[in-house]
Amino acid sequence: MDKQLSNVKARTLVEAQFNPRIKTYINISVILICCLTIIGIIIIPFWLIFGRMYLKRYFNSLFCELTTRSLKFKKGVLFQVERTIPLDKIQDLTFREGPLLRYFGLSTLKIETAGQSAQGGTDMSLIGIVDAREFREQVIDQRDRITDLGSSSSSKKLTTTPKDSDSDDTLKAILETLQRIEKKIQ
Repeated sequence: MDKQLSNVKARTLVEAQFNPRIKTYINISVILICCLTIIGIIIIPFWLIFGRMYLKRYFNSLFCELTTRSLKFKKGVLFQVERTIPLDKIQDLTFREGPLLRYFGLSTLKIETAGQSAQGGTDMSLIGIVDAREFREQVIDQRDRITDLGSSSSSKKLTTTPKDSDSDDTLKAILETLQRIEKKIQ
């Protein structure tokens, strides 16, 4: 199955668009956070001067696309992040809207994958996708297509593999060994 999938070139299904209001949301969030500390209050005038330019570059750097096999995401100006997550590794897509996000008509889509950090962190957060709920459904649908394809091809392999008497004998020997171990434990 993996060979079948790797031979097929991934093509773009959907390229996510980001809401320009994300710039205003980030601007206000930075100012609110800066107001909480003395050092932050000193930074506010610099942010007001250079923040608009930074936010424009940040917004232009945002990129997210759903391909036939993965979800790709890029963002950042000073520190750039580029992630590619295979769809079959995605376990959960969490949709979140806080009061400030709702005020600006934005939402956050958090992607969690198999094998992520034990701290419960997310692998990727997408803030400000236009029609985020629809994009989430498209990702889930494509993930389900990929996982259904994988399970159907692996089940075909299992049903078409002829039974081998050597493997039956090996399985019987393993079963007998496990039974002996179980008797000794009890």
